[in-house]
Amino acid sequence: MDDELDIAVLFYDALHTIKEIQVFEFTDPIMALEHIKINAKDYVLAISDLRMPVVNGIQLLKTVKDLNPLTRTILTTAFQMDDNLFQEYIKKEIINGFLQKPIQLKQLLVEVNKQINIIENVIKI
Repeated sequence: MDDELDIAVLFYDALHTIKEIQVFEFTDPIMALEHIKINAKDYVLAISDLRMPVVNGIQLLKTVKDLNPLTRTILTTAFQMDDNLFQEYIKKEIINGFLQKPIQLKQLLVEVNKQINIIENVIKI
């Protein structure tokens, strides 16, 4: 989820090449949340930018976790975050991964694969 269309499309193009996962792209956080609410059990990973209109990335990822605690989450931003606040969200497992913008596609793919591998290992246990 990113409110910038070019970034959302770039992420979609990179991620839909990963086998066995379905990728959705949203530029509107309200539409993303509606889709997630309806399909929460099917989400294994959610990626969100921090700064978006109406609902920020932390709020979006917290809602995702409330709906399905097994869903892994990645937060992206081009801005600095308060380190104490960031650590609190990691400790509460609202954020499972982080990517600082500008993001290289290789970084994106590495982090996404890491998060998918974690959820696959949890499901096998």
